[in-house]
Amino acid sequence: MARRFLFYPHQSQRVKFHEASFDLLSDFLVNLNKTNRDKLNNLTKCSGHVPDNRFIEYIFLITEELRLDPSVAYHATELLERFMIKHLKEPFTTPTPQGAAADQPRHGEDHVLDERKEKFPLIVFSCVQLASKMALCSNMINNHTAVRFLTSAGLSVSKQAVMESEMTVLKGLEFRLSVPNPLVYVEILLEVLGHNDSPVPVEHLYHLCRHVLRFTCVQRAAIYDSLLRVTTQCASPSGEQREKFATVTQDFMLLGVGVIAVASYIQSVSKWEQVVKELNFITGISQKSIRDFAHVTLMHITRPSLT
Repeated sequence: MARRFLFYPHQSQRVKFHEASFDLLSDFLVNLNKTNRDKLNNLTKCSGHVPDNRFIEYIFLITEELRLDPSVAYHATELLERFMIKHLKEPFTTPTPQGAAADQPRHGEDHVLDERKEKFPLIVFSCVQLASKMALCSNMINNHTAVRFLTSAGLSVSKQAVMESEMTVLKGLEFRLSVPNPLVYVEILLEVLGHNDSPVPVEHLYHLCRHVLRFTCVQRAAIYDSLLRVTTQCASPSGEQREKFATVTQDFMLLGVGVIAVASYIQSVSKWEQVVKELNFITGISQKSIRDFAHVTLMHITRPSLT
């Protein structure tokens, strides 16, 4: 009798469904859960900042045009978010120089981004380029390809500018590029779901999950804002409530089960409750939290005008 996965409460490389061993999946789950918990335990006040959805769409378009592995887009999005947090945080944490006016206004987020707007498209591309170098199963973007692509997109840049931008991102991230991305969570959770005799074939869910995950990432700000209102049952959540909610926006395990729940609802609504129960069994995330995430996401999918 096959062992059934139970990942509660303590519990890449791409793996093919039904081919990973129990021990390998168990190790993946333990590592993902630890990484997720460590991240949630070390959030800063700037955590939860979501890049403009236009930048995220730009990342997906780049990866599609250059025929990169889908994981590159999600990895690049994480690099961009961490880079933006670093640069948004610095103006607010740097002490005011002696002699400066005490009432001098602090730079707001818009001002900070405005100061970098000319270089920002190249910064976004650099995140994709770095992510491509971290993906073993994807083509790596070299500087020649980078210049050719950026020129075709209307940006006049040299190889030197590309290298300098890449170094700017590297230094901004303190050379820490090995970060988890949400697609990994979805894939591993699907593999475990399949190992536990999923009510819906995981091969059928995977294609849908990739579409749902992309939509969720692009519409992340709007979806999580709706989820915050549902969670707090408040039309205008306070600043304190928003700050506490940052842990939810950064929880990739919740995102993973939420995406799978949405895909299973679309694929087979009659088996949706069974999938939700199984996801709860695997991760320990409450069925209510999974349902709330799924309902809010489905609302935005079916009524895009709300986003």
